[in-house]
Amino acid sequence: MRIALAAALAFAAFGFNGTAMAQDGNVGQRVDKLEREMRAVQRKVFPGGAGMTVEPQITQQVDNTPPGVPATTPLADLTERVAALESQIQTMTGQIEQNQYRMRQLEEAFGAYKAATDARVKALETPPQPVADAMPTDGAVAASGDSASAPAQPSGDRPAKVAAVGKPSTGDAGEDLYLYGFRLWQAKLYPEAAKALEQYKVKYPTGKRASFARNLLGRAYLDDNKPSLAAVALYENYTKDPNGERAPDSLYYLAQALVKLNKPSGEVCKVYDELNKVYGPGLSAEMRAGVAKGRADQRCK
Repeated sequence: MRIALAAALAFAAFGFNGTAMAQDGNVGQRVDKLEREMRAVQRKVFPGGAGMTVEPQITQQVDNTPPGVPATTPLADLTERVAALESQIQTMTGQIEQNQYRMRQLEEAFGAYKAATDARVKALETPPQPVADAMPTDGAVAASGDSASAPAQPSGDRPAKVAAVGKPSTGDAGEDLYLYGFRLWQAKLYPEAAKALEQYKVKYPTGKRASFARNLLGRAYLDDNKPSLAAVALYENYTKDPNGERAPDSLYYLAQALVKLNKPSGEVCKVYDELNKVYGPGLSAEMRAGVAKGRADQRCK
């Protein structure tokens, strides 16, 4: 009877202990898998390393337990490893949130810069809209070789003034279009002049009056107090055809457009330097005097 009871107790003890060990081993395998996956996530999130990897918090413990005292149970070891994994996950979550916040800041800053740049480009590219009832802006017309001073303006409202400007009829459509734009500019009908000159630029980009038309287009914008559009047109004429008849004039009036745009004197002086360097000997006495005055006003060295 005693032997049977001892055998039953031994079976119960070993059977229960075997089941517990099997369960601990299964949990241990799952924790090992979690730790491997955590290391893989660290390598994916922080591929460059450089101190960004979360170091494991499980360290080997020195066993100072005196003989006879039971060692740490497997369940306690697993609990410590799970707690370390939770701590690593919290640390990585905080770092990921910080990176996401920095990324949002960069995206917002870039969006603001792009919006400001698009607005400036749109302002430069938008063509002028003719105003039916507005009077043209009076402005000094500097001599450039395009023609003599402008004649007196026609009387009456604006359509009547435009109608009073005669359209040339030379038999050359390109020449007629340019001369019509020039006559409108002479009459200080600057938006209408710009429209005619824009048409010439599109229809006859390599015509014999191309340099004249692009330069006069810039001057029309400048006289109409649209220095941004003037600067674009004048710079385009100089760069597209530096040997054109009105390329020197375009540089000269480009400097004036930059002054109206309140650009730094250094930028204006660079334009005058370019004008003297490229076209100095061929400039008229009147233009040389204008350049000298402009440089003095901007205190160019």
